[in-house]
Amino acid sequence: MRVDHGAARTDQDLVAIEAPLSVEVRSAGGGPVCRLGVLMRTPGDDADLIRGWLYTERVVQDVAAIVSMDFPEPDASVPAEARVTVMLADSVAIDEVVQHRVLTPTSACGLCGRLSVDRLHARRAHINAAAPCWPSTLIASLPARLLSAQAVFAETGGLHAAGLFDAQGQLRVVREDIGRHNAVDKVIGAAFSGEGVINHTPLLVVSGRVAFEIVQKAAVGGLDAVIAVGAPSDMAIEAARVTGLTLVGFVRDGRFNVYTGAERIADG
Repeated sequence: MRVDHGAARTDQDLVAIEAPLSVEVRSAGGGPVCRLGVLMRTPGDDADLIRGWLYTERVVQDVAAIVSMDFPEPDASVPAEARVTVMLADSVAIDEVVQHRVLTPTSACGLCGRLSVDRLHARRAHINAAAPCWPSTLIASLPARLLSAQAVFAETGGLHAAGLFDAQGQLRVVREDIGRHNAVDKVIGAAFSGEGVINHTPLLVVSGRVAFEIVQKAAVGGLDAVIAVGAPSDMAIEAARVTGLTLVGFVRDGRFNVYTGAERIADG
């Protein structure tokens, strides 16, 4: 039922899908299958999501350690959640991964095995200290460019988006998901699957607010800046500072706030 200024009418509406994906890992060297947890996500681009999540949460140190991903077709006669079994290189200590990860499934963040700010500090050397300056007009234009590529959001209004842009402001990869952290994992995972894309897309643009985990994922992915329509948290700002990221928030109507890395943004 839609209500408009007191007038009600029945109608149909499109809504975003939220569904569980059970994540399992096993070693290419043999051994049992271990369950990491359940991701609440919007179905689609699941391989990108798993690739990005395993990398940004440091389950693997290199995407090359992901040997294969198997998404078995569910038995239609037995109701069950979707499942992925990931085979990892035998160099990955799966027992240690399972023992030390705290995985809490929510649609807000998918599966968040959080790194501390102190541990992020060790990744400072991986950030591009020689990143070029970006014109302020380019920064201000990016959320609108991202919005124009959000096909499912246009239909439902219910999904977050993340996009990777090159230094000239060209959108190279975009992904959507009901969880904003999932969207970031999907876009980073997609960039790693495309040869060289991750190395030429320094700008991560997100459609909502920025919490610590989004900065964590951007830092681990080797990106140079996070640009958001919404607000950053205090921990997001601190994480951006210690990792050398430029963090921009409240990008709307030609205005924005720069919280860290302002030296990379030029007038004009």
